[in-house]
Amino acid sequence: MTNQQKARIDAIRTVGIPVSDQDRALEFYIGVLGFEKLMDAPIGQFGGRWIELSPPRSAVTVALTPARAEKFAGVDTGIRFTTEDASALHAQLSSHGVDVDELLRWPGVPPMFDFRDLDGNVLYVSESSAPGEEKTQ
Repeated sequence: MTNQQKARIDAIRTVGIPVSDQDRALEFYIGVLGFEKLMDAPIGQFGGRWIELSPPRSAVTVALTPARAEKFAGVDTGIRFTTEDASALHAQLSSHGVDVDELLRWPGVPPMFDFRDLDGNVLYVSESSAPGEEKTQ
């Protein structure tokens, strides 16, 4: 790299979600949300494991990291997932006993809702419509 070139961030690869019980969280994210496990390896200096998961067609992965005093579980993650059918996913998560909020339908905005995982971490879902395109149902 020359002095004229600047280093930059190129992409988002992984986002971390702090969890109190990695095994319980792993079961939830795979069994209820349908994620695929990509990696599960011990991380000695921090305790616990590095567990990396991904929704089936996502380039960005999720790491289920062990909660600690300075990085506790039960936070608003700001993470937004997409789905082809927000209404169907909302109903499916509800049927699994997941704590989901109201399915929001605003004109000109894809349907969306938020939910909490087993640790109370808030996650968001929006329908993967093209920008400005409202799906009719």
